Amino acid sequence: MNGLGRGQDPDGFIEEQVRTDRLHQLFRQSFSAIFGSYLAAIMLCWLCWDRFDHEVMLVWLTVLTVTSLLRVKMFLEWFGCPTNERTPQRWERRYWVTLMLSAGVWGLGAVAVMPTDDRVSQVLVMLFSVGMSVSAVSCYSAYRYMTLGSIALVLFPCTLWLLFQPSPMQVGVAIAVLVFSTFVASATRKLSDALEKAFRLTRQMERAHTISARAAQTDELTGLMNRRAFFEHAQVLYEQCRHNQQPLCALMLDMDHFKAINDTYGHQAGDQVLRQIGGVISASFRQADVYGRLGGEEFAVLLPNTSLETARGIAEQLVNAISGMACEPVQGLTASLGVATTRNLDQDLHSLINTADKALYRAKAMGRNQVAVAE
Repeated sequence: MNGLGRGQDPDGFIEEQVRTDRLHQLFRQSFSAIFGSYLAAIMLCWLCWDRFDHEVMLVWLTVLTVTSLLRVKMFLEWFGCPTNERTPQRWERRYWVTLMLSAGVWGLGAVAVMPTDDRVSQVLVMLFSVGMSVSAVSCYSAYRYMTLGSIALVLFPCTLWLLFQPSPMQVGVAIAVLVFSTFVASATRKLSDALEKAFRLTRQMERAHTISARAAQTDELTGLMNRRAFFEHAQVLYEQCRHNQQPLCALMLDMDHFKAINDTYGHQAGDQVLRQIGGVISASFRQADVYGRLGGEEFAVLLPNTSLETARGIAEQLVNAISGMACEPVQGLTASLGVATTRNLDQDLHSLINTADKALYRAKAMGRNQVAVAE
């Protein structure tokens, strides 16, 4: 509940998030491409059934089936694994390998089944190859080089074969496809850059919102929760303890003679004392506990599922830790604490805090630098 501390390097963190976003987009967009490429090969074979070598065609479809099943298996494992395991380090290389393998099989198979003396079949093969390259732009757009690699493996085998044929028409088709490829490459680059900028902008806005929300909940001087944030988190914790019928203890802490510190040593020294108190409190409690600065030199802590005796022991340790602090030029720092616990289901959070506050004033009245437990 107190995750308001320092984060990791913002630039590196955002870059890693953008990379993860690209990977997630890739898997979301490209699942249908597996079936699309396989169906395209089947349709091409069906249209040219009387024109293709059946044995070559069968080998092509068989190998394509194997590579398609490998990709389906990868997708099933992706969707079946926990979200925290869907990392670029684990999946990017695997995706690259399966895609390049499948695209290479498609491109080499297309040139293998293409008849050398049937212009109609050649045009159909090129038409389907171009269609595959266009679909690659939409499916793999988050990764520019992945898109270009798959297009090259699908399109270029047939294109290069046509480029070295004697017919001007075949050479013309090959040149037209190469020109078309340059436009596809340009579109791929622009789309990939736009997606990456969109991912980065989204993550930067999310981070800015997180930082602003964190700043609104954090006491600037001590780094603890401010009064508003403390009571928001405290109410949630109170409801949880009440629902689970667990005890909840409250500690109220107040620095002794803090006004005299400010008057004697100045407000800068007083601020330094409060910073050190914030550090002691942050290091003294569990992640499940809720603690914050309520204002001035007053702090509050809630301890869920903690007995009154345990809370008293924790409070005494805190008093001892503060009395042993050194904060030049201030000497003899002490603090007083009041401890209270939930007594019945009718008691609300503010009653609990007020009870601990009364115990705090009793500790002050008894001489300060000690712990008082609510009667």
